[in-house]
Amino acid sequence: MSRNRATATGFVAVLLWALLALFTVGSAPTPPLLLNTLSFGIGGCVGLIWAVTTGSIPQMRQVPLRVYAFGATGLFAYHLLYFSALRLAPAAEAGLIAYLWPLLIVVFSGLLPSEKLRAGHLLGAALGFSGAALIILDGGATLSSQHVTGYLLALLAAFTWSGYSVLSRLVGTAPTASVAVFCIATSALSFPLHLIFEETVLPSTALGWASIASLGLGPVGFAFYVWDIGCKRGDIQLLGTSSYAAPLLSTLALILAGFASPGITLLWATLLITGGALIAARASFSAK
Repeated sequence: MSRNRATATGFVAVLLWALLALFTVGSAPTPPLLLNTLSFGIGGCVGLIWAVTTGSIPQMRQVPLRVYAFGATGLFAYHLLYFSALRLAPAAEAGLIAYLWPLLIVVFSGLLPSEKLRAGHLLGAALGFSGAALIILDGGATLSSQHVTGYLLALLAAFTWSGYSVLSRLVGTAPTASVAVFCIATSALSFPLHLIFEETVLPSTALGWASIASLGLGPVGFAFYVWDIGCKRGDIQLLGTSSYAAPLLSTLALILAGFASPGITLLWATLLITGGALIAARASFSAK
């Protein structure tokens, strides 16, 4: 697979992740660890079908245990943080903060061998964080305490996913199908923790169950496999910066579905985060 095709393949994940917030809201009131268990169980089944179809099972047996531990930890931590954030704060605002990860990928990728961090990357990151700060401050000059826990979890989720994505380049020899094990391990880890820390609350509507199934098939399933291809074989800086569309598309999806209302703070935060990613993308393009 060519570098350009791998990058385009990775961007399919961005389109699927634009629906992550929408499906997460639709799955309420399912608690985060149980949502991890169910959605990643479905995602793992998607991966096993992928592995059988591509004949990757023999390769998966050769993957070191540390790689599986790394992948499962990354997926488990990010989605626990993300699902928790959207349960504790407004979905559009928390989702925007979590979508700082494209900018952070660009910044962190500058630490990789053969990559270089430029002024435009730093300026874009500064604008993105300004957008996140605007949400956390709720358009004012003081910290808004009502949803601050959810917003901080969303920020931590952004750091977690960007770090995972960049570090995955260092374990690039693992086959993409190995992500199926990451998903299954995440589901298996989440279930006992759910039994210990959460009350079992399942959806009472068809919409709730459809949202969980859609999570497992798309944003928490197929998306991981195409993203893995993009990160390992594509242009990681271009992939990260082209993901500027994710926060905008995610916000629009929530508004169109009636789960969020357009407002001045949300508008400015979207423009800052998306605009910051565009500036970072320009810096990457000019470096090619």
